[in-house]
Amino acid sequence: MLDWLSRFNICCFLDNHLYNLPGHSQECLAAAGSISCTLNRDEYLKNAGKFIGLQNDWIFGHLGYDLKNETEELVSAHIDHVGFPDAFFFVPEYVLMLNGSSISIGSLRDDHESVYEAILGYVRIPAKKNSFTIRQRVGREEYISSIEKLKAHILRGDCYEINFCMEYYAEDALIDPVATFRDLSGISPNPFSAFYRLGEKYVLCASPERYLKKTGQQILSQPIKGTAPRDIINESHDHLLKEQLYASAKDRSENVMVVDLVRNDLSKVCTDGSVKVDELFGIYAFPQVHQMISTVSGTLRNGVGFEEIIRASFPMGSMTGAPKKKVMELIERYEKSRRGIFSGAIGYISPEKDFDFNVVIRSILYNASDQYLSFLAGSGITFYSDPEKEYGECQWKASAIKKVLGNE
Repeated sequence: MLDWLSRFNICCFLDNHLYNLPGHSQECLAAAGSISCTLNRDEYLKNAGKFIGLQNDWIFGHLGYDLKNETEELVSAHIDHVGFPDAFFFVPEYVLMLNGSSISIGSLRDDHESVYEAILGYVRIPAKKNSFTIRQRVGREEYISSIEKLKAHILRGDCYEINFCMEYYAEDALIDPVATFRDLSGISPNPFSAFYRLGEKYVLCASPERYLKKTGQQILSQPIKGTAPRDIINESHDHLLKEQLYASAKDRSENVMVVDLVRNDLSKVCTDGSVKVDELFGIYAFPQVHQMISTVSGTLRNGVGFEEIIRASFPMGSMTGAPKKKVMELIERYEKSRRGIFSGAIGYISPEKDFDFNVVIRSILYNASDQYLSFLAGSGITFYSDPEKEYGECQWKASAIKKVLGNE
């Protein structure tokens, strides 16, 4: 499926890697080609809302972090080297749904059988690759200095917690996006993985996090805050690491702050008293790390549409901090790269206007025409953060992607 659809100029491939989490009804959901799409211009979210409201079909696409400028009247001054638009949605020519041993093919033409045969027989020609060096946009000393300054902001009461990221990048990089996504999925198979292409721009995503899911009038968010490395060789030590994460006062503090932020966001669009915490401090094991995940849900008010839901809750609190607008101002001030689609969301909207979107983390961003490759890693900063440990967390979060790219 991936080989076949990756030849389309616009495509999206969503893979849950058999995690069988709530809300995943298909193993893979994919879209190929575009018959209609949003225009790249100002007021991205407003135009996306209008576009989505006019469709009665499947819609796929993304929300970029810099929609904050539209929703919160902020600015982004850093250069965006990858170049995804702040939002983009499209109605696909083909929709593919894989579930167990069955595949469903949606097509505007009466060519379902020929598409199935084409998928089975398609042979992809590998793209050219070269060797390149991954560099950091921010050095160790500058990173530690920034963390100390952010802690000073917290001490003054400017904010309580802030998600701070740094960019790893390579220029003159030639990769095979499909093969690289496969390698990334092999090392980090996660439940919200995505291969996403818009022309010569690619996202190769191995995300473990759900931003927002809508089913009927029910809305669900599952923020992640709290990470610990895994020891897949020593089972008893791995269990100890999991227990230490669950008991960590710092990680619990980060997590509950984000949960409160998500509760507040959802309350803007949900009926009074319906927003609740279904699970607090859940610890889940992934191939590289243990994660602390909480689940917040609510019942939407009648008449609330996609644009209003996104305005109330985006960007997701796990990728900003609290209070949201202030920390996004600090992120712009202290980070050295424009996030773009990173810490945004990729997903789909069904014909019934249900939707499911991930959080774009653990992802390789690639502009094939400019041969620019980028990925970001970060952590949640509180007053109790140890700058050296936060720097180390960024390094081992980045290690899986470096390994995929041959830059161990």
